[in-house]
Amino acid sequence: MEKRKLSFWEIWNMSFGFLGIQMGFALQNANVSRIFQTLGAEIDDIPILWVAAPLTGLIVQPIIGYFSDRTWHPKLGRRRPYFLVGAILASLALIIMPNSPMLWFAAGMLWIMDASINVSMEPFRAFVGDNLSDEQTTKGFAMQSFFIGIGAYVASKLPNMLTYLGVANTAPEGIIPDSVKYSFYIGGAAFFIAVLWTVIFSKEYTPEEMKVFEEAENNDFSKEKHSPEWFTANGKSHLKKGLIAIIVGLLTTFLIYHFELKKDLYVLTLGLITLAGIALLISGLMQRNNNVDNGFITIINDFQSMPKMMKQLAWVQFFSWFALFSMWIYMTPALTEHIYGTTDATSEAYNTGANQVGEMFANYNIIAALVAFLLPVLAKATSRKFTHFLALVAGGFGLMSIYFISEPTTFMIEWLPMIGVGIAWASILSIPYAMLSGSLPASKMGYYMGVFNFFIVIPQLVAASILGFMVSYFFDNQPIYALLVGGASMILAGIISLTINDTVTT
Repeated sequence: MEKRKLSFWEIWNMSFGFLGIQMGFALQNANVSRIFQTLGAEIDDIPILWVAAPLTGLIVQPIIGYFSDRTWHPKLGRRRPYFLVGAILASLALIIMPNSPMLWFAAGMLWIMDASINVSMEPFRAFVGDNLSDEQTTKGFAMQSFFIGIGAYVASKLPNMLTYLGVANTAPEGIIPDSVKYSFYIGGAAFFIAVLWTVIFSKEYTPEEMKVFEEAENNDFSKEKHSPEWFTANGKSHLKKGLIAIIVGLLTTFLIYHFELKKDLYVLTLGLITLAGIALLISGLMQRNNNVDNGFITIINDFQSMPKMMKQLAWVQFFSWFALFSMWIYMTPALTEHIYGTTDATSEAYNTGANQVGEMFANYNIIAALVAFLLPVLAKATSRKFTHFLALVAGGFGLMSIYFISEPTTFMIEWLPMIGVGIAWASILSIPYAMLSGSLPASKMGYYMGVFNFFIVIPQLVAASILGFMVSYFFDNQPIYALLVGGASMILAGIISLTINDTVTT
């Protein structure tokens, strides 16, 4: 039994929900730094405020993936229940976010909003792997990239469009402008409607059919049932690694405190290293006590035995998303200070520059939508890894070029750098997932797509930890240098992608 070849419109329907999901993410990416600064955040505090978003994804996505692999609803299927619940919660969060009365409330709402968006988004990646054959996966993820580009383009332009229609783009100190508020309201409605479209007009294979597909798989994932002795030995290993991680995390935390370094670094030492050590310690104790029949142990051990392709893609994802996160959190302060010469969030110059960032983000997304269907063609003519290399190098140079721009002309700022970034964005959203999906077992598709998010989230946490430190201590609080670091990181990701062992070109 083979998966049925889906028509263009069937792939369209199953991907349409990403239009709304990306409108939510785009509004978040383009406007949250603006909201934080409006509510009184300092430049070097912005990365630590943003940490909620990637940390939420780190926790939520593998959990949602794990449970969606084990879900079956007679009418909604496996993944669609999560699409719908996430859409309802995310839409409500988008409405509340721009009405945040103070900075701490906005930071908390970012956490809630990002968690809700992730509940909807994570199963969409597995949805493609579930429903499409290896020959159609690149096209399926390209379709998602198309909708991501269109949704993000519209959402990024909303504040400027509303300003053009007469909606106020400035407000008194501490108040979010109406142009931003109404943009979030529109995004919330679009999120729900687009996801509902996919829920209604898409189908899923039954568990019985998926079991047949899994039995016919040809991947290097081990299906071995481990013995009690294996769990005991593995538990000892986890205990040792967990203790080492906790010691390293606490020691580096003390050094940060002692030398009065940036508090952002605590995210790395406490939030990543120490918490990872605690998770391994708990896993080790449970496995040594033969308490292994539970989701926590399954998640930890499946991460340990992830497919080879995922390990190869990990570093490419790390440096790609480090670059993207530097752009999302620093583009507004970098542009308004480097080109418009202001840090006053109430000034006309600042808000003009902030709106221009929205235009830039809109443009790189429309570029991504336009090139999305060209990537499978180029990949077939060359290879997927070479296509990804070219795209990432283009994105890196595009991001770095902003440093050399001095005049805020429409083409020089809003289009020229964003052409390269848009090409990279289209590839980042499709090529790695297409390479990965064919190596994943059907029974763990959702979970491993969630785990793959680790290599998106961890670089964002690292960026939130060290970029504020770097900008403050090495770059004299000039955020434009964060974009240079991001551009170099993206080029490095492109070079690493050439080392991936991927031979499929379809």
